[in-house]
Amino acid sequence: MNDNIYQRIEENPRFKELVRKRSRFAWLLSLITLTLYVGFIFLIAFDPHWLGTPIAAGLTITRGIPIGVGLIVISFVLTGIYVYRANGEFDRLNAEILREVQQ
Repeated sequence: MNDNIYQRIEENPRFKELVRKRSRFAWLLSLITLTLYVGFIFLIAFDPHWLGTPIAAGLTITRGIPIGVGLIVISFVLTGIYVYRANGEFDRLNAEILREVQQ
């Protein structure tokens, strides 16, 4: 019985659409994150003096601190975007697929 349901799910065109959308979206967010982190590492490697420069005269906070914190914040934001879409569009498509298959 379960094998039959699994097979119908895998053959369902909406399931293939769900997998394609979710995969493409996950890869896009991963690429954005990777690009930002690799860019930061390259900046550390090739221009560390720029990162070590204070934001303003007399301050001890350098440019690298807000940039590093910004990377962490952006990672949380991108994760939130994925969760929002997963709990909305992806869960809705999943429920529709299950309804179609169980009929």
